[in-house]
Amino acid sequence: LALALRSTGASVGLLDVDIYGPSIPLMLGVHGRPDVTPERKIVPKQAHDLLVMSIGFLADEKAPVIWRGPMVHGIVQQFLGDVAWGELDYLVLDLPPGTGDAALTLTQSAPLSGAVIVTTPQEVALIDARKGLKMFERVNVPVLGIVENMSYFLCPNCETRHGLFGEGGGDRAAAELGVDLLGQIPLQPDVVQSGDTGQPTVRAHPGSPVALAFDDLAGTVARKLAVLSGDNELT
Repeated sequence: LALALRSTGASVGLLDVDIYGPSIPLMLGVHGRPDVTPERKIVPKQAHDLLVMSIGFLADEKAPVIWRGPMVHGIVQQFLGDVAWGELDYLVLDLPPGTGDAALTLTQSAPLSGAVIVTTPQEVALIDARKGLKMFERVNVPVLGIVENMSYFLCPNCETRHGLFGEGGGDRAAAELGVDLLGQIPLQPDVVQSGDTGQPTVRAHPGSPVALAFDDLAGTVARKLAVLSGDNELT
């Protein structure tokens, strides 16, 4: 999503808030400790024209992060206040699943413009999606809608769609919770290799079904945020 927003010409930052399982460094192919300015500000890393920050740049890649809630709270606040992001059009925050410390700290520390709930079609995944959506509503963060990941597999030979993980879960959850289904991201085998090699599909395979789905999603998210921004200015 961050890369698709960047492709529109916007300036975009990506903050990996999954403290216990940071995957953004691997998926974007960027590593190493960030620089620090004389003013003690952390300089975000750059990858694929994005500004990027992750606990993965600060911790040993092979060592687990064994932190209690207050330490998670502190690092999230540091990422928000002590990173030299500069002027951005979008700062995309990648949260871990659930409603834990990182998500709660963010809702209390930053004026979030909107939340995108990610799920897969099967009911077991929708349980967590519903909880996350309700949490954001409770703390007055606008929910932009739901994205259904691994929505279907498009057969490359016959162009037939196969619902490998069930069908209609995102639609049902969106209708039940009164939000929009923002997009359906297909299951595409080369996404795995692209993520493992630090060459995201949006850049490595720009005309693929997944890349096109992300482009559509970015446009939908941008329009919704613009509408919310206009409503806030009016009020």
